[in-house]
Amino acid sequence: MARPLIAEIDLDALRHNYRLACECAPESRSVAVIKADAYGHGAVACARALEDIAPAFAVACIEEAVTLREGGITAPIVLLEGIFTADELALVDELGLWMAVHSDWQVEALLAHRPARPIPVWVKVDSGMHRLGFSPERVEAVWQRLSAAAEHARDLHLMSHFATADLEDIGYFERQMARLDSLAQRLGAPLCLANSPATLARPEAHGAWNRPGVMLYGSDPLERPNAVTLRFAPVMTLRSAIIAVRELPAGEPVGYGGRWLTPRPSRIGVVACGYGDGYDRHARDGTPVLVAGKRTAIAGKISMDMLTVDITDIPEADIGSEVVLWGRAANGLVLPVDEVARHCDTISYTLLTGVLPRVPRRYHGQS
Repeated sequence: MARPLIAEIDLDALRHNYRLACECAPESRSVAVIKADAYGHGAVACARALEDIAPAFAVACIEEAVTLREGGITAPIVLLEGIFTADELALVDELGLWMAVHSDWQVEALLAHRPARPIPVWVKVDSGMHRLGFSPERVEAVWQRLSAAAEHARDLHLMSHFATADLEDIGYFERQMARLDSLAQRLGAPLCLANSPATLARPEAHGAWNRPGVMLYGSDPLERPNAVTLRFAPVMTLRSAIIAVRELPAGEPVGYGGRWLTPRPSRIGVVACGYGDGYDRHARDGTPVLVAGKRTAIAGKISMDMLTVDITDIPEADIGSEVVLWGRAANGLVLPVDEVARHCDTISYTLLTGVLPRVPRRYHGQS
């Protein structure tokens, strides 16, 4: 008998969500962002599922690109943070990668390197996020330098990242967009700007390339859902089962610290899943779960290997009953990962990427 906790990955849902990204921006090409092991879903499996419809993939670092190449992925791969040391350029060259440049030292390293073929380069602009990128005042000089180095760099694009594209208040987004539009017009540069929120809700940011990420996995990044996000399909279902049932009178504490007290005579289900699997220990009492295809809630603090749920109003629930921590239950009911994240005072990204290796991934659909 195996422990019942699994992360079930629906590759058909992944393809569906990618097509939604393309539908949002039919004049753009959409690079599928599969950094952080495809947001916890398995980068190689997800890339294989998308490789016939996605023209390129994006990762954070060269180690992630190597994993994809070793997994047989031949499509272009963009290094969103570029190189971290100059000696990585040999591998960029060997693997046929594309790369962002965001710092002077990266430009100098690229111009000192002698690639077998020119490397496609995306020049990152700090338009207001203030993490990586050249200031708008310096970009033109960098662009001209790289444009003149045809033996080193080719297919130059301007890229940037939005700080507030997910918000209904678009004031800061508009300021960033104005800076980027001005630069693009001066340089005649193709753009790669739109992350998931901008892909979904800011058509003025759609460029030659867009970079949909978390939306591919069925998570809604917007402050308020729109018509497209309502069509998302969950890709990961974190599924387990009840392994024990406790019958308790009213007023009994459950779990560490006795945080939750039974408000009435209660049935408590013990579930094989805990923070040692990546489920968020900050989940509050009342965090939703699905048991036997019905909604109920967490009751008590999350333990390392177990958590407890109130099944008083689900009399059919017993040992072996299905528990869905997020995703789709066997009866089709969906518990969005975004809803669970709100109860944990976090975002879906942390839940999805936080599912630990001891949780087996089980894939179905396109592969």
